[in-house]
Amino acid sequence: MLIKNKSAVITGCNKGIGKEILELFSQNRANIFACVRRIDQNFIKLTKTVEEKYQNKIVPIELDFSNEELVKEAANKILASKEKIDILINNAGMIYTGLFQMTSKKKFEEIFNVNFFSQSLFTQYIVKSMVKNKEGSITFISSTSAIDGNIGRSAYLASKASINSLTKVLSRELGSYNIRVNAIAPGLTSTDMMRENTPEKFVKETINSTSLKRIGNPKEIANVALFLSSSMSNYVTGQVIRVDGGM
Repeated sequence: MLIKNKSAVITGCNKGIGKEILELFSQNRANIFACVRRIDQNFIKLTKTVEEKYQNKIVPIELDFSNEELVKEAANKILASKEKIDILINNAGMIYTGLFQMTSKKKFEEIFNVNFFSQSLFTQYIVKSMVKNKEGSITFISSTSAIDGNIGRSAYLASKASINSLTKVLSRELGSYNIRVNAIAPGLTSTDMMRENTPEKFVKETINSTSLKRIGNPKEIANVALFLSSSMSNYVTGQVIRVDGGM
C-alpha cells in the first residue's frame, strides 16, 4: 500500500481517469477529498461503495472550476478540516473542439478559466498545507497533444501547455519545501470525454501511429498518478510524463 494513511485531494473524480484514481488511491488506503462539480446520489453511492470496499475515508467536495468564488469555498472547506494534505491530483478539466479561426475570445477565456486559472488558484490554496508541513506531491493531468499539437483544439491544448509550464515553474519554486510537482500527459485514453469528442477516423489513425497499436485505459493513467504520489518517486519532479503507448 504505497500511500496508506496519506490524505489526497482529487478533482474530477466521478468518471474516467479521475474515477480510476479515486479507486486506486482508496485501494492503497489513502483518505480522500473527492472533488466533483456536483454531488449527486450516484456520486454518493460511488464513494460509499469504495469506502466500504477499502475501509478508507472519502469526503465528497463540490468544486466548480468555472466559478472563482466556489473554487475558494471548496479549498477553504478542505483546509478547515485541518487535515495534513499530502497529495493533490488536478484532474478536472474541459475540452473544446474547433478550428482556431472559429474559436472566439470568450471560448478561449472559458477553457483557460477551467483548465488553467481555476486550477492554479485551487493549487495556491491547497499547497498552503504542504508548505506548512514541508512535504507534498502535486500532479496535473495534461495531454500529449499539448506537446505535439492537434488540429482543431487550439484553446484546449494551449491551456494544457500552460499547465506543463506551470508544472516546471512550481517544481522549482516549491522544491525547497520538499514538494514535488509533475504532470501526466496521457495519449488517447478510453473515457467518455474521448468518445464524445474524438472522431472515429482520428482514433484509428492514432492507434496505427502508436507502438502498442491501441489506446490507453484510465487505470494505466491512474497507475502513474499513484507512482508520482508515492515515495517511489521521491526524486522525480518538474516532469511531464507521457503515457501514450509510444507515439
